Parts: sequence; structure tokens; C-alpha cells
Amino acid sequence: MAVFEYTGVQGGNGKNVKGYRDAENVRALRVNLRKEGVLLTSAKEGSEDKIKSKKGEANLFAFMSRVSANDVAVMTRQLATLVRAGIPLVESISALVEQVEHQEFVRVLSEVRESLKAGTSFSKSLGVHPKVFPPLYINMVAAGEASGMLELVLERLSDFMESQTRLKGQLTAALAYPVVMGLFAMGLITFLMAAVVPQLTSIFDNLGEALPWYTQLLIFTSNMVTDFWWLIMGVSGGAFWYFQRWKNTKKGHMDWDVFRLNVPLFGRLTLLAALARFTRTLATLLGAGVQLLPAMEIGRNVLENVKLEGVITVAIGSIREGESIAEPLKQSGAFPPMLTHMISVGEKSGQLEEMLTNVSRAYESEVETKLAAVTSLLEPIMIIVMGGAVGFIVVSIMMPLMQMNNLAQ
Repeated sequence: MAVFEYTGVQGGNGKNVKGYRDAENVRALRVNLRKEGVLLTSAKEGSEDKIKSKKGEANLFAFMSRVSANDVAVMTRQLATLVRAGIPLVESISALVEQVEHQEFVRVLSEVRESLKAGTSFSKSLGVHPKVFPPLYINMVAAGEASGMLELVLERLSDFMESQTRLKGQLTAALAYPVVMGLFAMGLITFLMAAVVPQLTSIFDNLGEALPWYTQLLIFTSNMVTDFWWLIMGVSGGAFWYFQRWKNTKKGHMDWDVFRLNVPLFGRLTLLAALARFTRTLATLLGAGVQLLPAMEIGRNVLENVKLEGVITVAIGSIREGESIAEPLKQSGAFPPMLTHMISVGEKSGQLEEMLTNVSRAYESEVETKLAAVTSLLEPIMIIVMGGAVGFIVVSIMMPLMQMNNLAQ
């Protein structure tokens, strides 16, 4: 079988496409592409090494332009609308292929469509692309197919993904301000230390008197920045490398995640965001008809915290032995009392999905409130820190100059 570098035209929208494909000959290549709605315009058989090199470049580009969760959420909402309108699934996917602008997503949906045409189930067709469709998505689609309520499941999925995207966006926006302000402050202080302070050092040498301790500290810091910047960068890089290596170990990962839950100001926020994701995921899966144990295993993966994941693992073991969900969560002490109480009530009343939904809404609302509070608190803190650093530099420079002026009089 040969490897061809081909170009063609997409049948629905007339867009030019190109890529690499294995085929017996040009005729077989043309037939395969026609099944995908692509009209072959040229094909060139290349050497294996050259094709592999170009494939590597293509894979790198695909990694850089991978499909985002927001893209999948928008597609899912559109697909739910088409399926609810009674349009067959293959035709709905074909319509989305023509509408989607992301080239990598177009390729994925085209492959899903061809898999459906070959008789493969929708969930298994999606399962071939785990980087685009996570396990939660695939399991919910499988449950929707089995229950005959695919359109309802797709709507639940789109609601879930949109809420998670919104929550992540709020977290990112809240952290963006202090990060930008911190980088600006470091840049400003570094500039003052490297460019301004050294020019004044020679003036201080002519005073003939001992400089105040804070001015000596400023000059020492400035000399370190200008003369040993390479050492500072090397030590910083080495410390970062060691931290990453430590965090990638089993013990380091656990210790770091425990620290994240206990750090002042942000610890509670980290816990609430993780629990909001977990309860929303679990409620969505249960509502779609996914069994409790698979739903718990999928929900465990969205916590993104080893400490909390361990608690859920214990809970899964308890469920397998016929025990309740709430008891191991309560005994761990890592989950808030409100969550364990609501889960316990949901188990006893048979309304676990509804209780989890209520908890997720409450935690998402609390996350939004705390994010607003943290952001409003960080703004004056950053201003005070920047002002204090710049003020220290100004005072350390001005006080010796004032002493020099007094001596001259």
C-alpha cells in the first residue's frame, strides 16, 4: 500500500483540502475521498521518509490547533437541535461538517460520519477520538442511544459543557489580573534595579558618610541583579525544574494537592470549584441513565485533586460492598457537611440526581461570589505591594541625596 499526498475540494462548501492517505492506487484514493465528500484534484506518491516527516509536521499543527471544549459544546447544542427536529443522525453530522470552521474538528466529524455510515454506533464512533470527546461525553451518548433519548442527552451534555466552560472562564479571568499585575511589577522593579539605581551608586560614593541600611540593601540588590542575573535565572530555573520533578512523584503530587486545599484564601475556592465540577458531572451522568459506579469513576477524574480522588475511590469501594455513598465521604473530612448531608438525603429519598444538581448550583454560585471577593481583595493588595516596592526604592535613593544637600549647605 502506497502513501499519497493529495489535494481536493470539499463537496459541500468548495473549500480546498489537502492531506496524506494510504491507498492501493490513485483510483482507490479517489473512491475513498469521494465517500467523505472530497473531490480529488491531484495526488502524488511520496517516499516513506518524506511523508512521515510531513505527517509529523501535520500532527504538530493539529496539536497546536486542537479542538476546544467550547467548540464541542457549540457543536453538541447544534446537533441536539437537529436531532430533535427529526433529522437523521448522519445527515445532522453532515450539516455540522459544513458549518464547523475548525479544520481539525471538520476532520474528526467527517470520520465520525463515515463510521456511522459503516454501521458503527454513535458512541463507538466518538470513542475513536478521546482527545476531542472525553469519557463523560461518550458514556452519556451511549446511555442516550440505549434509552432512545439521544436528543435529551445531547441537550444535557451541551448544558453541562457550557456551564463548565463558563466556570473555567471565570476562574481564568479572576487569576489573569494578579498574574498580569505581578509580571508588570517584576518588570518595573527589575528595570529600576538594573538601569536607574546603578547610575546613582557613584553619587553615593562621594558622600563620605555611611549610607542608611536600606540604601545599602538597595545597592546590594541592584548589584546582584546586574552582575549575577545569570545566577539568579539559573537558580530560578533549577528550582522550577526541581519543583516540577517533585510534584510529578506520587508523594509530591499528594502533598501539593493537599497544600492547594489548605492554602489561605484560595484553598476553599479550589475545593468548591472541584466539588462543583464533580456534583454537576455526577448529576448529568445519572440523569442520562449512566449507572452509579461508572458515573462515580468518571466524576472522580474531573476533581483534578489526588486527595479528593482518593476519597471517591474509597466511596466506590463502599458502594461495591453495598454501603452508601455519603458515609465514606463524611468520614474523610475532606468534603463539606452540606454535600454529604444532601447526598445522604438523596440516597434515602431516591432523588440523588436532583440533590446533586442543587449542590452543584449552590457551589457554583459560591464560587462566583468568592471569585468576585478574591478579585476585589487582590486589587488593593497588588497596588499596596507595588507601591511599597517603588516607595522603598525612591526613599532609599532620596534620603542620601537629601543628606548630601544638607552637607553642601
